[in-house]
Amino acid sequence: MGRYIIKRIIAGLITMFVLTTVTFFLMHAIPGGPFSPAEERKVPKAVMEKVQEKYGLNDPVHIQYVNYLKNLAQGDFGISFKQTSVTVNELIEQGFPVSAKVGLIAIIVALLVGIPLGITSAIKRGKWADWLSMIIATVGISIPNFVLSVLLLFLFAVVLKILPTFGLTSWQHYILPVTCLAFSPIAYIARLMRSSMLEVMRYDYIRTARAKGVHELQVICKHALKNAIIPIVTYLGPLVAILLTGSFVIERIFSIPGIGRDFVSSISDRDYSVILGMTVFFGAFIVICNIIVDILYAVIDRRIKIDE
Repeated sequence: MGRYIIKRIIAGLITMFVLTTVTFFLMHAIPGGPFSPAEERKVPKAVMEKVQEKYGLNDPVHIQYVNYLKNLAQGDFGISFKQTSVTVNELIEQGFPVSAKVGLIAIIVALLVGIPLGITSAIKRGKWADWLSMIIATVGISIPNFVLSVLLLFLFAVVLKILPTFGLTSWQHYILPVTCLAFSPIAYIARLMRSSMLEVMRYDYIRTARAKGVHELQVICKHALKNAIIPIVTYLGPLVAILLTGSFVIERIFSIPGIGRDFVSSISDRDYSVILGMTVFFGAFIVICNIIVDILYAVIDRRIKIDE
């Protein structure tokens, strides 16, 4: 197990190196720069040179790259080009807890709704409960979350006027963004749970348990669910990373002061340090979540052996 974890950590570090390198050079390959609007406003050349020198943008690209890697190795993501008094580390420290709180609630809702929905659909296969579950799952997969956000905002905030539209100052403020974040994962989890449960329910040990007179609820919860939930764990790894680090569109629509809002703003502002810092942070979070999920396989199902 120890050797396996070390291998995965090394693979994760290599992945992060490649991600950082590709993102860095792609940003610098795009025409223009963080201070292009200032140049268009005919800012004096001497002033622009001072600004470029302050942020090291006058150095060759490979020198900038090496300097960034040195700072990154020390945990320093740099200073925002647009918010000169704020570092990227501070933006992450301020925004990530907000995004993580909303995302964690959405994950819990998705699991509490999606898993029972999938189990019910599998047990009641071909009946109205199955059809209803699959209709909900299909709608959840088909409708983009930004479309769902606009529809829910119009219905509950404009027409019915029962829910707030922005901010996170009370529990009512969480209802719309959490619903929009959890709706699509509910659909995926329900479909995965249904297909996995249908497969597991055909196994011999399930038939044996039923033949021994074990109660159907115990057969489902104790015997079938443990093996059927493995695909959910696989999906849960990247899902946790995506939701905990913030859904960019949802945070923008509902004016949530999370990490996603800063990332979207940095792209439109061409704020290189924020774009790169957020990308590295997001990538590292995904790598860590995937490593944890791989280790959980052996914990959930002892038949799965980790190859060292």
